[in-house]
Amino acid sequence: MPDPVQVRAMFARVAPRYDLANRVLSLGIDRSWRRSAVRETGVRPGERALDLCAGTGDLALALARAGARVVGADFCLPMLALAGTKPGPVRGELPRYVNADAQHLPFGDASFDLATVAFGIRNVADPVAGLAEMRRVVRPGGRVVVLEFCRPRGPLFGPLFGFYFHRVLPRLGGLLTGDRSAYAYLPASVQAFPERDEFLEWMRRAGLAAPRYRLLTGGIAALYRAEVQA
Repeated sequence: MPDPVQVRAMFARVAPRYDLANRVLSLGIDRSWRRSAVRETGVRPGERALDLCAGTGDLALALARAGARVVGADFCLPMLALAGTKPGPVRGELPRYVNADAQHLPFGDASFDLATVAFGIRNVADPVAGLAEMRRVVRPGGRVVVLEFCRPRGPLFGPLFGFYFHRVLPRLGGLLTGDRSAYAYLPASVQAFPERDEFLEWMRRAGLAAPRYRLLTGGIAALYRAEVQA
């Protein structure tokens, strides 16, 4: 279980170069993963969207560009400060950012049409509680979409990616951000986190209905979607 104080401090340290590290370490593929997450939500113009663990706002802005009215929530203020400096969509509203704990969201029941979280649920002290909060604040009939790292299982690609993820990425991330420990935490946390069918069971435990997933980029990431029961 991640220590929230340590995780918050870690993200605060890497915040200034977080986006650069994301682009370099993923070869820019992280942007396409977020676009896939937006499509998975089926968002329609004018819908109310919550982006949990919003970080520097990339997914919140992608939802806003699709026409949603977005609130981005995160417990790390330095990350949100950077999110607030990014240019907004050509049409529609800028996201509104709120400093909040994923396990105790400051929103009423059924406040949103959909909720998302990208690469963040793994960092919540109690991920099932975080998923349950997402369910609570989404209206009946709404959607919850989670984008998270996965572990490729192919006989060739799996070991090759494992070598990159565990040996190369921490060193390169350290060079880019000056904080190697943060990028050693990343593969270690992914290795310890439930994925695929195990994560679907967590979604069910949180009270979400009809959970399903699909893999992205050979299984490096997974998109999970579930519904809030009417």
